[in-house]
Amino acid sequence: MHRNAEGAMVCLRPLLDELGIRLANDGGEMTNETERRFHLAMVEIYQTAKRELGYNAKRFIQMVSDQGGLATARQLLWSDQISDGFETLRQHGRLDLSVGAHVLKEEFAELFTDEDRRRARDRLAPFR
Repeated sequence: MHRNAEGAMVCLRPLLDELGIRLANDGGEMTNETERRFHLAMVEIYQTAKRELGYNAKRFIQMVSDQGGLATARQLLWSDQISDGFETLRQHGRLDLSVGAHVLKEEFAELFTDEDRRRARDRLAPFR
């Protein structure tokens, strides 16, 4: 079970299974509860963007499935290119759903370095 943005408990297992996404510690990749919650938050980005914006971020959810949420976030954060997904979220005024916004959340602070958080702030700053 997981709490959604409104605080309601939701079961993500059926969605994760449908999308072929592994859950925490499947294969032992995730090292702690915070990383597991971050992984689920990345899945929730996909869900919310699809439901509220009609944006099917197939490439993003495939990356999350293949690499895990944390590795995906670091890859996107440190890419020289702004992703198509970031641009789509920006156009819809929903950068709150961006990876960078999640990197800056206090609940995930232990997963990221000061440099990671600086990079996320720098990416988001021109659009705030």
